[in-house]
Amino acid sequence: MLVLALSGPGLPAVAQDIRHDILDFSDLQGWKADDHAAALEVFLNTCADLDDPDWTALCALAGQRPDARAFFELFFRPVVINDGKRALFTGYFEPELNGALRPDARYRYPVYREPPEAKRSNPWLTRRDILETDVMRGRDLEIAWVDDPVELFFLQIQGSGRIRLPDGRVIRVGYGGANGHEYRSIGVELVRRGVYDVHQVSAEVIKNWVRRNPVEGRELLMHNPSYVFFRRIDQVPAERGPLGAMNRSVTTGRTVAVDPAFVPLGAPVWIEKAGADPMHRLMIAQDTGSAIKGAQRADIFFGTGDAAGLAAGKLRDPGRMAVLMPIQRAYAMLMEQEP
Repeated sequence: MLVLALSGPGLPAVAQDIRHDILDFSDLQGWKADDHAAALEVFLNTCADLDDPDWTALCALAGQRPDARAFFELFFRPVVINDGKRALFTGYFEPELNGALRPDARYRYPVYREPPEAKRSNPWLTRRDILETDVMRGRDLEIAWVDDPVELFFLQIQGSGRIRLPDGRVIRVGYGGANGHEYRSIGVELVRRGVYDVHQVSAEVIKNWVRRNPVEGRELLMHNPSYVFFRRIDQVPAERGPLGAMNRSVTTGRTVAVDPAFVPLGAPVWIEKAGADPMHRLMIAQDTGSAIKGAQRADIFFGTGDAAGLAAGKLRDPGRMAVLMPIQRAYAMLMEQEP
């Protein structure tokens, strides 16, 4: 294992005290047992969008469908990036809400497009300002109306989802902008208040608490000033995954959301998730999220619907993540630091 430590005033802020450990594939737990061909197919979904010469050449080679394991072992090196924070794996999914294209007594909670002034101002108004004033009303900014404000709040956390209409049709919405305020976790807030211990908190636990306590629950949602706007995504077939940060469909069990300040979007990443249900798997970094911050922070995509949501909501585990970097780039990082 080769070790590269980056520090010093001459480096960008994100690189301060960042440590890179270059591993061998034999150091990766469970590497040989994985389905490398499945990971290669997901890599091909987005690698054509990488315009760096190192990645372009590898994408072209991947398109020839070589032996997948040999491809990754010959042309990449696993790099563990550490920023001093403990590794944390969580899960995300594509929720499906009940909604309509016109409001009525049941469907009362609007899913909004981004207003033009929010694009020009960062930050813009808070969640409370948006929901408790008339700033959004009468402007034809509604995409649809849904029947549950709690599910709408979690749709914003996920960043994309599907809305099932009364006639059975489904429309898909994706991230369309935000108000620029920092995301605050309402789960962390419940722990801070002493309502739950850390190990008790999950998405379902939070939803149930908000519904049991409607007045306090509404105020709890306002604790998060961040507000996400949406756009309709009609070009993605219902059977495919939602669009990720690379504007391509993400893949259940093979797409991971990362912090692009540390992990290049489109890069393969090796996941070693600990916990009650360990996971050792090659995934592709194709998405981001407002709560995904740090070199060893990752969010695993679990799919669409309630079952995926239950599985994703329970996940909060330690482990290790290694980014597979083009071999020449991995070793160039080391050479650049030599005296």
